[in-house]
Amino acid sequence: MNVLKRCVFGITLLSLAAVSVQCKSDKKADTEIVSSDKKNAVTIEKSEYGTTAKGEKVDSYKLKNQNGMEVDIITFGGRITDLKVPNKEGVSENVVIGFTSLAQYEKENPFFGALIGRYGNRIAKGKFTLDEKEYSLAINNAPNALHGGPQGFFNVVWKADEVKSGNAASLKLSYLSKDLEEGYPGNLQVFVTYTLTNDNQLEVLYEAKTDKKTVVNLTQHSYFNLSGDFTKTILDHELTLNADKLVPVDATLIPTGKLEDVANTPFDFRTPKLIGAAIEVKNEQIERGKGYDHCWVLNNTEKGKTIIAKVYHAASGRVLEMTTDEPGIQFYSGNFLDGTLPTRDGKKYAHRTGLCLETEHYPDSPNQKNFPTTVLNPGENYKTKTTFKFSVKK
Repeated sequence: MNVLKRCVFGITLLSLAAVSVQCKSDKKADTEIVSSDKKNAVTIEKSEYGTTAKGEKVDSYKLKNQNGMEVDIITFGGRITDLKVPNKEGVSENVVIGFTSLAQYEKENPFFGALIGRYGNRIAKGKFTLDEKEYSLAINNAPNALHGGPQGFFNVVWKADEVKSGNAASLKLSYLSKDLEEGYPGNLQVFVTYTLTNDNQLEVLYEAKTDKKTVVNLTQHSYFNLSGDFTKTILDHELTLNADKLVPVDATLIPTGKLEDVANTPFDFRTPKLIGAAIEVKNEQIERGKGYDHCWVLNNTEKGKTIIAKVYHAASGRVLEMTTDEPGIQFYSGNFLDGTLPTRDGKKYAHRTGLCLETEHYPDSPNQKNFPTTVLNPGENYKTKTTFKFSVKK
């Protein structure tokens, strides 16, 4: 009997030891998983950026992943002030135009890094009609309205909320645009969510709801220079656009209403082409835009999945690829940068030292019956997403 008891006691001790070892092993594994998740996490850091002339507090948020990509966003205009990505040598450099102070962003400038609304691009003579009622907008690009007016979304302070989830981190911005703000009808509640992932992808999700029939066309207005050197132009950047047609414009940059084939024109970027290759050729549309300042009709056969734009800079090796569910993209080659605005290091942003790729509906759609509609009705959800993905080609 004593022998049996000793055997039972020994087995019990062995069992307890095994359970203890297993628990320690499980705990170690859990710790390793937590440690690994923390190591791979995309982070958000909040800091004070400044105070507007109206006395409004402005914050800055830095989204940072584990691959050397950083995005800095301020609540004034939801602007991307800095965007650092690695080159082919692994060196991270800023690739977007920006300023060093809030005061400079408050001054008149060409929408550097800003969120644009209610209506991205131009509306002819600042007028449109809904349900037989005409609405008048501020004229800030004579004779037309541009990018929502002089006090558009780029010029207001947004509310910000952080969302963290391991391999991605998001900054959700919100703003209530009140009825008849800048002339647009309806109280429009807007949300824009910037999400950075660990594969060097920046997603921009736009959402909106209205209590009155209105028009909406939101976009993002960052100026890119993949060289990271803003003393250089973007003419040596190679551009590809997945678009067979262009939205041609009149002398005031308002669409003529027709869509034209890009074949055999300077606007054909269906195969990779240097931006500088045909930007100075004799062409009526080139002359009207003083270069490229036009909307392309995206082929976009798989909305949100097909790469609709690609930019490659050979010297740095940087590549930017974009996807969207929008029908158009405005390619602007920085034609009106004139050497008057200061760079971060005390120099000046010269002619064509940045390019914009603004995903959107076509310009002046509220006045063009044949264009995809930009009307938003009460009870409907406005929702669209654009993705910017960075990589390197050695």
